[in-house]
Amino acid sequence: MSIRHRYLNGFEWDGVSSDGFTKPLDSCPTGRHVTRGDIQENQIIEDGEQILYTYDVMWVESPVRWASRWDVYLTEDHMVPAQVHWYSITNSILVVVFLSLLVISILVRSLKRDIAGYNNTAQLSDEELEEQIEESGWKLIHADVFRPPQNHPMLFCAFVGSGCQICIASFVAISFSAVGFLNPARRGSLMTSILVFYMLCGVFAGYMSSRFYKCFRGRQWQLCTLFTAVMFPGLCFCIFIFFNTVLAFFHSSGSVPFLDVLLLVFMWCGISIPLVFLGAFFGYKQQVFTFPTVTSTIARAIPEPTSMLLNPKLAMVAVGMVPFAAAYVELFFIMSSLWMDQFYYVFGFTLVVFLILLITTSEVTVLMCYQQLCAENHRWWWFSFITAGSTGLYTFLYSIVFFQQLNASNMIITHLLYFGYMFLLSFATFLTTGVCGFLTCFVFTRRIFGSIKVD
Repeated sequence: MSIRHRYLNGFEWDGVSSDGFTKPLDSCPTGRHVTRGDIQENQIIEDGEQILYTYDVMWVESPVRWASRWDVYLTEDHMVPAQVHWYSITNSILVVVFLSLLVISILVRSLKRDIAGYNNTAQLSDEELEEQIEESGWKLIHADVFRPPQNHPMLFCAFVGSGCQICIASFVAISFSAVGFLNPARRGSLMTSILVFYMLCGVFAGYMSSRFYKCFRGRQWQLCTLFTAVMFPGLCFCIFIFFNTVLAFFHSSGSVPFLDVLLLVFMWCGISIPLVFLGAFFGYKQQVFTFPTVTSTIARAIPEPTSMLLNPKLAMVAVGMVPFAAAYVELFFIMSSLWMDQFYYVFGFTLVVFLILLITTSEVTVLMCYQQLCAENHRWWWFSFITAGSTGLYTFLYSIVFFQQLNASNMIITHLLYFGYMFLLSFATFLTTGVCGFLTCFVFTRRIFGSIKVD
């Protein structure tokens, strides 16, 4: 239905045809709101007829200040009280404090005793020395603990570089949002900023990847750098192109124009990849990481785990629950804003939870790494990364549960879009938490083996 309007050039709508629909209107009442009582005649709809719509806009001066105009949309008091965020953060902080005390009680006390006892073995008899060695198994693997990973060292370096890039870019973007540089008044500013920060942080990806690849005595440094530059962005781009093509086929407004896709390709090839190579150039110029012990020629056999708790495969899967639990509540709000068209602008909470996530990941990973070293398992490189990165697995599992609450369409494209993008988000979480846990274990392992005297 539509209001009878008087058009320019003497044309008046007859309520049936759509002739003159494109002519400008001249008779909308001004100064008052149009109500249903103003409708004079309903449009007669026939097969193939174009439906005419009308609306009016009233400009009313508001006492709300310009800086506060978004408060009515950004406040969550009508849906979720702010106390929920504070309760979640308080709970997460308590988890961090508990883990910190656990690390201090287990690692610091045990290591101080072990290191002091191991450094005094020269004064012990053979029987006492054998008993002392049996008490602390992690010292037995001093000649193997810094042996490069046997499986896929180049992939490992690419994971480390990509994880550093995502972690630093995420921290910078969240920090800028928390201090107010990114706000809803600039539509798409957050996504644009994340892309820009991610590309600029390619220097860190190339630098970290090259440092560890040089440490592993790799020779295909160009291939390693290129793999680091295209692994995660290439995966994202392939999934994005597939979904964008499908959306364009269905004439969806969510498809990205072709020129914008070309712009992304230009930024990737012209900015991101060169910056990764630039970081790798400086990384290969640095000295090789020095280790406190000498690696033997023959690798030491790894004994079977004496209990189920020492099974490395079980630890890789189970440990990720602790960091995920610390960030679960905030993840719910973030996913609600992504998939339920809700505003999310409490980036101060996000920054705190992000730091808690990294701290929790570091603490639980270094605990599990110490247990594996005590079990004489010197293959800690991949173990520390996968154990810390298992938080991404729980993120994806939670996305499956969250999807059941969306009441989304049963179309296959809906499922593909949701789980495709959630896979990328979970994989990014895997890389971010994985590199955080690995670097913590890397520093920890160098410190403890640098504290003992080895002949």
